[in-house]
Amino acid sequence: VCPGPPRPLAELQYLSIPSENRNLLLSACHDKMPMLRDGKSGNWIGTFQGHKGAVWSCQMDPSGNLAATASGDFSAQVWDAITGQSLVEMPHQHIVKSCVFSPDSKRLATGGKEGLLRVFDLTKLLLEKSTSEAKSASVQLTQEAPITKVVWMGLTQILVACANGKIYLWDITSSGGSLAHTFDTKQTSEIRDLDVTSVAGQLVVTVAAGNKVYFWAVTTRELLKEYTMPIHFREEGGAALHPSGKKFVAGGSDLWVRVFDFETGEELECHKGHHGPIRCVRYSPDGTLYATGSEDGTIRLWKTDPTETQ
Repeated sequence: VCPGPPRPLAELQYLSIPSENRNLLLSACHDKMPMLRDGKSGNWIGTFQGHKGAVWSCQMDPSGNLAATASGDFSAQVWDAITGQSLVEMPHQHIVKSCVFSPDSKRLATGGKEGLLRVFDLTKLLLEKSTSEAKSASVQLTQEAPITKVVWMGLTQILVACANGKIYLWDITSSGGSLAHTFDTKQTSEIRDLDVTSVAGQLVVTVAAGNKVYFWAVTTRELLKEYTMPIHFREEGGAALHPSGKKFVAGGSDLWVRVFDFETGEELECHKGHHGPIRCVRYSPDGTLYATGSEDGTIRLWKTDPTETQ
């Protein structure tokens, strides 16, 4: 159990650092102070202090040198992940719900209540951070509804999850973009969670919305599975696919963390420990653990195989 301030968790991200043979775990929380922890022990490493509103998203770039946060104070910030110092703040016009680095760490995408996808040139942003021009996004794409999550798909595509039950795949250029595909849950419920997992060389999109979890193959754009859950994701929750592709974890409107079989949707495990609804879930990169964040302000780390000793 990783205790924290008694405020709801908003997002979790695992990051593998091969050079250090370790995983890091980032958490965004409504207490304005996202935290960095050791991914295996959950031990606290540092806190990013500076936002004046709830932090909805906290992500590190693949190198582990930079972090980004999206906040209810109408801003996103880029941080030095080693020192915890804020490097630059980008003003927005409404609550920012999601931020994510491109795989080459050269660009940052943000989205939120404005329904506007922004892509920032990080090189320009960090070198010319004192100028208003540098803080302007190089790409701005209006969406059909407020944005809940954004995820890079390689260097030239971004998945944008929206409050209208749809996920839009955009082809991104240096100065604009074009819509490549729309993944439709056929619900009007807000997309609560969006994650992408590589399974045997195939990218699979996991989506939690309404009372269902969906899985799409990115390449073929085929809906692989769709399961109705014993919980709903209308106010909180999420889902994540195990790196093996054989099981997935989901949590939402009640206090239970459940693991399901990917092929059949059968419930395999059900765990209680949190004292509030589950707000976010993620597997560790090696798949041996998964983390859950709750309305109760705590993060819990669970063994993927409870029978194994570590």
